[in-house]
Amino acid sequence: MRTRAKQLLKQAYGPTTRFRPGQWEAIEALVERRQRLLVVQRTGWGKSMVYFLATRLLREAGRGPTLIISPLLSLMRNQLQAADKLGLTSATMNSTNREDWDAVKQQLQEDAIDLLLLSPEHLGSEHFATSVRPTIQGGIGLLVVDEAHCISDWGHDFRPDYRRIVRVVQELPRNIPLLGTTATANARVVADVQAQLGPDLHLQRGPLTRKSLRLQTIQLADQAERLAWLAENLPHLPGSGIIYCLTIADAERVSAWLHLHGIDAPAYHAKVDDRPALEERLLTNQCKALVATVALGMGFDKPDLGFVVHYQRPGSVVAYYQQVGRAGRAVDTADAILLNGREDDEIQEYFISSAFPSERATEDVVHLLEETDGLSKPAILQQLNLRDGQLDRILKLLQIDGVIGKERTTYFRTPHPFVPDRMHQQQVTRQRRQELERMRAFVTHDGCLMEFIARELDDPDAAPCGRCANCAGDLVPRTVSEAMTRQAISFLQREHRPIEPRRQWPPGGSGGRSGRIPEAHRVEPGLALCMYGDAGWGRLVRTGKYEAHRFDDDLVDAVARMVAADWRPEPQPTWVTAVPSLRRPDLVPDFARRLADRLGLPFRPVIAKIEDTPPQKEMQNSAQQARNAIDAFALAGRIPDGPVLLVDDIVDSRWTLTVCGVLLREAGSGPIFPVALATAAGGGSDSE
Repeated sequence: MRTRAKQLLKQAYGPTTRFRPGQWEAIEALVERRQRLLVVQRTGWGKSMVYFLATRLLREAGRGPTLIISPLLSLMRNQLQAADKLGLTSATMNSTNREDWDAVKQQLQEDAIDLLLLSPEHLGSEHFATSVRPTIQGGIGLLVVDEAHCISDWGHDFRPDYRRIVRVVQELPRNIPLLGTTATANARVVADVQAQLGPDLHLQRGPLTRKSLRLQTIQLADQAERLAWLAENLPHLPGSGIIYCLTIADAERVSAWLHLHGIDAPAYHAKVDDRPALEERLLTNQCKALVATVALGMGFDKPDLGFVVHYQRPGSVVAYYQQVGRAGRAVDTADAILLNGREDDEIQEYFISSAFPSERATEDVVHLLEETDGLSKPAILQQLNLRDGQLDRILKLLQIDGVIGKERTTYFRTPHPFVPDRMHQQQVTRQRRQELERMRAFVTHDGCLMEFIARELDDPDAAPCGRCANCAGDLVPRTVSEAMTRQAISFLQREHRPIEPRRQWPPGGSGGRSGRIPEAHRVEPGLALCMYGDAGWGRLVRTGKYEAHRFDDDLVDAVARMVAADWRPEPQPTWVTAVPSLRRPDLVPDFARRLADRLGLPFRPVIAKIEDTPPQKEMQNSAQQARNAIDAFALAGRIPDGPVLLVDDIVDSRWTLTVCGVLLREAGSGPIFPVALATAAGGGSDSE
């Protein structure tokens, strides 16, 4: 069989290709001994080649198709292309190709598919349970769990849906081989994966570091300095690469800044529509870089990727290594530059604290479903003050644990007992904070950076690399010019945030209002000066709201310039009003009055706050936010009929602006243009 394997290897990858250490041994274990195997090898070692070749050999021996569980669509796309090299017929079922599912099912029934790629989420779908699973039950030739560290919530990228894999494995006949693969598992994660996938899971481990990578860390706390560094240094980095950001907002910001400086670096994140086209541009070197969140991570394979830059510091050394491992697979040298700044800890603390839904919130969902015959997700949000994403996580975890079930869009309580494992969650949270401390230590480490990583991964072959900045001297400059930094500051101060109008009331309505908001009663698209607390103006907004209790005149001037020079709404506003508050009655009206004076417009305080409601930031979903605002305001005085600037300090849910706008329009005002100092901090994260 080894002769046949070598022949296939050369046919697919070239006549001079040889097995790397450990590759043949893994194939042999799967095909000849039908073992269950966990392979921990560095990124770029060739784990996918192992299961492609094993699949080809098993299919030639008359075995069933290989089922591959892959975590990301980008990974699936890469693998479908790579499988063609070995003449394998592959297909995938995921959220983007529902129209193909029936055809794939038919091919499975006809044994015409060699490889079926599924997301872990699809394992829990009704379609998989009723249509796909019966078709392949007992007929699988090989089960592959790619990025197997996702099974363990000690891993850097734990995913609840991976728990479903454990049940699939438990139901597999013992003679069906299994392969788990990962490049980012330390000893603790490996032990957890082995415990979950069974005591007969054999371990094959190789050295995890890659000699082509050169590492350097640079501390530039201010975002303006980091933007300046990118503009000055990115053109000089080798080839094309990836710039990693922690949030969607930062990915968009960095991309826009680089575009201004003639550097083609599109943003890539979960909300981008055409991600395959962006991947193709990077694969074919049609752009300098993609500015990406973790949505471009595991499994993206560009062998000649020349560099990885981190705009912000990841939350763990393991996650960092997984990301820099995208580079240097088929080139002699690739650079990995880690920038880090003051907001990194704040973002990571949010990720850590929100990783698990609170026990109380979970209990509230369970108790609510116990009291009903079942509820839809919108109905749950009407009754519980939970964020949409928070409720998604709760429902998913409860479904996986069998505590609740789902039929169509209705969730219902099952007889399975609900037993919260608070000790385990506390242990995982404590571990995450320890990992963050180790990442901070990495940034300031004065020894070999690659050796530091290898030891964090429990790599027995850890040793100084001789290539990183600490071993061989700086790879790139650590400082930036004052001129470029001033440009970056100006850019950040003019990076205004859109305020999109609400077009309909929440599902189920609020305060007697439901359905679509009449177009004549909606506010117009608005604009905020910045994101709260962010670089540029955001920190000055925070100081004004919570420390000085008065917004600085510089903010008045900045908003006036934004309205008069950058925005120029049409029809031109003829008066100004403000969203009032009972807690700080003078804060926003004082700012709006000064803004009106600066714009040469009259200020009319025609909106009154009549109910002392909680701050909107405490309301966690749209239904609760709308309910919190719907009866809290009333009109006080004559309403001018001209276009108006409706001023608020920080826009969170947009429901306050929506409700005030409806009141004004119903009373006869002209078009309403919302303007704010800041939008609430956030911007979205693919880690959430």
